[in-house]
Amino acid sequence: MVGETMKSSINAALFGTLHKVFGFREFRPNQESIVRAILDKKDVFAVMPTGGGKSLCYQLPAVLLPGTCMVISPLISLMKDQVDGARANGIRAAFLNSSLLPEERDSVMHDLLSNSLDLLYVAPERFTLDYFREMLCRVQISMAVIDEAHCISEWGHDFRPDYQNLSDLVTLFPDVPVAAFTATATHMVQHDILDKLALRNPLIIRASFDRPNLFYDVRFKENTDVQLVSLLKQNTGKSGIIYRTSRKSVDDTSAMLSAKGFRALPYHAGLSDGNRKRNQEAFIRDEADVIVATIAFGMGIDKSNIRFVIHADLPKSIENYYQETGRAGRDGEAAHCTLFFAQGDISKLRFFIDAMLDETERKRALDALSKVISFASTSVCRRRTLLDYFGEHYQHENCSSCDICLGTREVVDCTRDAQMLLSAIVRTEERFGAMHIVDIVLGSNNQKIRDFGHDRLKTFGVGKGRNKKYWRQLIDELLAQKVIEKSEGFYPTLFLLPKAVQILKDEVSIDIVRVVEKKKENKLYHTLESQKAPCDQELFELLRVLCKQIAQEQGIPPYLVFSDRSLHEMATIFPRTAEAMLSVSGIGEVKLRRYGRYFLRIINRYCSTYPERTP
Repeated sequence: MVGETMKSSINAALFGTLHKVFGFREFRPNQESIVRAILDKKDVFAVMPTGGGKSLCYQLPAVLLPGTCMVISPLISLMKDQVDGARANGIRAAFLNSSLLPEERDSVMHDLLSNSLDLLYVAPERFTLDYFREMLCRVQISMAVIDEAHCISEWGHDFRPDYQNLSDLVTLFPDVPVAAFTATATHMVQHDILDKLALRNPLIIRASFDRPNLFYDVRFKENTDVQLVSLLKQNTGKSGIIYRTSRKSVDDTSAMLSAKGFRALPYHAGLSDGNRKRNQEAFIRDEADVIVATIAFGMGIDKSNIRFVIHADLPKSIENYYQETGRAGRDGEAAHCTLFFAQGDISKLRFFIDAMLDETERKRALDALSKVISFASTSVCRRRTLLDYFGEHYQHENCSSCDICLGTREVVDCTRDAQMLLSAIVRTEERFGAMHIVDIVLGSNNQKIRDFGHDRLKTFGVGKGRNKKYWRQLIDELLAQKVIEKSEGFYPTLFLLPKAVQILKDEVSIDIVRVVEKKKENKLYHTLESQKAPCDQELFELLRVLCKQIAQEQGIPPYLVFSDRSLHEMATIFPRTAEAMLSVSGIGEVKLRRYGRYFLRIINRYCSTYPERTP
């Protein structure tokens, strides 16, 4: 009887806190089991995708447990957002890192020592300091959390030496739970993390890597500027990230978009600290719609309403691609991930890989690149391919949310055309590059062709029926499918691999994935949105404007007032009382008390003006 009473009391506290503080009536998958394990003082290791709600897994126990939850995170630029988000829900939170002024640091230390904090975020470098460890022994620590735990593994995509010291956590805190979280980890990385951290009989959670609200789309790169402008016009007024490989391309793309009237800003390590911070803040606060960035950007933000991510260049690995696309749709709303792919990107990445001195690192980077190329070239469901990489089998035949499954791409037998290209490569003794081979099959009448006598080859002009874009794309496909290879150097030439001989002898065929209809690409940007409950768009925009006004007054990002998901729900169910407002996802008692009356005023006024629209 006593046991049942205690269990009932724990459940009441658990779900009561979930609703009152965080505004949710139910847990997302895996959250409840993680929270209960932590409350039972059990160690945890969890692989949860971005947007899976991992912060709630430790923030909720931090509210319920006596003492301070210490969160070790490498993302200094993200800590302030995480603290602001926790405080918006009424949680006592602070951070300690090098960005604080001495008096600010002293204030945080005072709050920590006086047991006035539920959450404290610290950088891994601080944990290595002896004085900080000694001070922690004088503080009541409720639990220790390692965020971005893949950083401890040398097999991970973002290894950080400072994370190696975190193996001391279990001995430093023998009586409190230690929880490690990461959004991306293969089974090998997971094993390495568990080995290094030496967690004590931990609960191990490996959540699904599937992000059903994300749409995956791969397009052949033609004119990048024109393609980017087209996509941004389809996403007018929405927040998005465009990833580029180099600083120069970031600056050029940002300048081009700004000149065309888009609110776009650059972000890369070559900018001054001040400019980088200002641009990031402008994006987070919805004062800029688009950030054009190298991969240096993204890990330092917690912005939930990013509606699209565009890779204008090829990412270095599947882990990078997954993590970078994962920055879209963190609020659970529909978001689109577009990757532009061309052979030139491979050459750029190969240049950096070839410069690596460590042979093991070079082989690892080449293997990672080959998997990205395979993903971009595949005719199989993008989601299935991604999940397969992380060791997860996708159960459905059609995901209905990628370019392949929607039928906007088709698989075409191009064996005959491939033979034309391969024959041209053979007849020119494998001494020429891609553009020259394309010119031969197109029958181009240029001086170089005539000088070498290539206008007299049997393959000269055999491909006149198709355009240059098609032949370039086919060469990319032959390279991706390991039919041909490029030599190294400033003037790379094409040469045949064993599979090419089989194709020339008609022993094997080769397929290419291509767009069915140009106009069908537009439907990619409406598929996921059409699956949502109907939302009054005019009311949503009014609520969004109000959200931004409040955020500006309080100096916080708009999504910390209410997420797009909460606003969409308000514009769908039209809550007209405080009680009804509490039924909206993401609205707890603290946020209702702070902001509820302003939004209720707008909703009630809108209902009075347009009674016919009220559900």
